Amino acid sequence: MHSTDNGNESGGDQTSSRTAVAVAGPTPVAVSTAANNNSSGPRECAGCGKRITERFLLKALDLFWHEDCLKCGCCDCRLGEVGSTLYTKANLILCKRDYLRLFGTTGYCAACNKVIPAFEMVMRAKSNVYHLECFACQQCNHRFCVGDRFYLCDNKILCEYDYEERLVFANMAYNPSSLAHIRRQVSNLQPAGDNLTGIRHPSLLTSPPCYSEKNSALGVPQRPPSNNHRDDGSSGYGSPDSETFDPPQ
Repeated sequence: MHSTDNGNESGGDQTSSRTAVAVAGPTPVAVSTAANNNSSGPRECAGCGKRITERFLLKALDLFWHEDCLKCGCCDCRLGEVGSTLYTKANLILCKRDYLRLFGTTGYCAACNKVIPAFEMVMRAKSNVYHLECFACQQCNHRFCVGDRFYLCDNKILCEYDYEERLVFANMAYNPSSLAHIRRQVSNLQPAGDNLTGIRHPSLLTSPPCYSEKNSALGVPQRPPSNNHRDDGSSGYGSPDSETFDPPQ
């Protein structure tokens, strides 16, 4: 199980923390090495069915095993050498890595609410995790490019344009004088010479209570989070605290 905590950051109704990724499924089974004491009679290996004559044996699942017989049913590694636990699922005995790969999950995509399999490449924004194909503005469906800034506001990912538009309307609702000022500006515009969508009133673009990041590593996997925090609050195309790996060839 991997779990880290970056503390909490709050603003308005926004609270963020580092993502915790947990192993889904049953509790791991202990694997222990013991001396082969024949005083109670010969012991039979649960794997091959033969007598265990070696000096040491493995005990797991309330059974005895040759060290060479207790192996992962997927990668064939010797479980007594790779750790002190094993997993069982669908009549398979598995090492931790293969159990996670086959049956584990990273969580649910914050956009489509579908399960994200373990080891799949993902994008992260604070405590939210997303499929690569789901990481887009949830207002206009704009797919982000390297260098684009995005905002996590009300648990939704927004591009910079839609975020600023939402901010303007929110400020107009709470500041009637600013709304009147904008109306005066609009009335003074030339009909054919100005773009109304380009209006930006400085007093309205206040510091948002939302989390934002700047993308710089589109398409790289983000798992698990590390503590490589950057002071400017921007990093890869995911959480500023996420660990990145080279994409598969």
